[in-house]
Amino acid sequence: MIKKINTGVLSYGMSGRVFHTPFLEASELFNLRAIVERNKKNAAADYPNIISYDSVDELLADEEIELVVVNTPNDTHYDFANAALQAGKHILVEKPLVPSSSQAEALFELAKRAGKKIFTFHNRRFDSDFLSLKKVLEGNLVGDPIELHLRFDRYRPEIGPKVFKETNRPASGVLYDLGSHLLDQAISLFGRPKAYYKVRSGHRDHTKVEDYGFILLEFDNQVTVHITTSLLVGDPQASFVLHGKNGSFIKARSDVQEEQLIAGMTPNDPLYGLEDKKNQGKLTVLKDGNQAESSYLEAPKGEYMQLFNAIYESIRLDKPYFVKPEDIITQLQILESV
Repeated sequence: MIKKINTGVLSYGMSGRVFHTPFLEASELFNLRAIVERNKKNAAADYPNIISYDSVDELLADEEIELVVVNTPNDTHYDFANAALQAGKHILVEKPLVPSSSQAEALFELAKRAGKKIFTFHNRRFDSDFLSLKKVLEGNLVGDPIELHLRFDRYRPEIGPKVFKETNRPASGVLYDLGSHLLDQAISLFGRPKAYYKVRSGHRDHTKVEDYGFILLEFDNQVTVHITTSLLVGDPQASFVLHGKNGSFIKARSDVQEEQLIAGMTPNDPLYGLEDKKNQGKLTVLKDGNQAESSYLEAPKGEYMQLFNAIYESIRLDKPYFVKPEDIITQLQILESV
């Protein structure tokens, strides 16, 4: 018999509304018990059976809640994660986990002492586009990898309304925001880099944070990964470009799950996570006589629910979570470096 995990969510902004509550509600493994809403009670209208708490302290005092989703501004993650662990809760924390590697180490140590678990919300490991890349690498379809380019391009010339993203505070800027996804993907594929080089700059009028970031990662297996994030790309480039000894794989970012969730599609819809065939990645392989043969690969189904399933298995069955503490420490050491 399934013992559902009672879960509380600390915020009902875009993250809570799009990336968390639809899955907690749709899953048979979780019970969406409570959400913090200080002012407007939008979550209570969308989910009439939940408890709408006025404060984080009220939610953390709820003894029925086992798992707390920390999806508040980046610079508040450490304080709320620490408080939730102190209250005896497991925590799922939006990326980046915290602004610094020292804070992450402190939280992991606290969780160990408390017998609780920390899960970082790196849902982009379950995007159809990244799963396509993994399929190529795991199948050795281009031979030994030589270089990989990962991009997150957007065009946002205006200063956004989210103050925590647009003011100079811990964990602000495009590398912490979008770059953390790409770093996690690179680390999940190749482990800890032996060396890295980083560039950050700001180009939008009146910007207080960097809106361009580049990181070069070198790995022991002679793979080089180029990570680029920018808010000023009018013509987005291919987001996944892999070159190996025997060929290449090129694919545009699809982001289909986010688009579907924003449009109101539920994770249980049969069409959820399926890419349009026009977004298929191009595989080019060099055959005998260096003749290039190209084909298009259908992307695997994207499914963020896999992340929530992994959390359930970790809490109930003590299975390892796919994002390891050492992955997070490595990621933050790179992000916080000068």
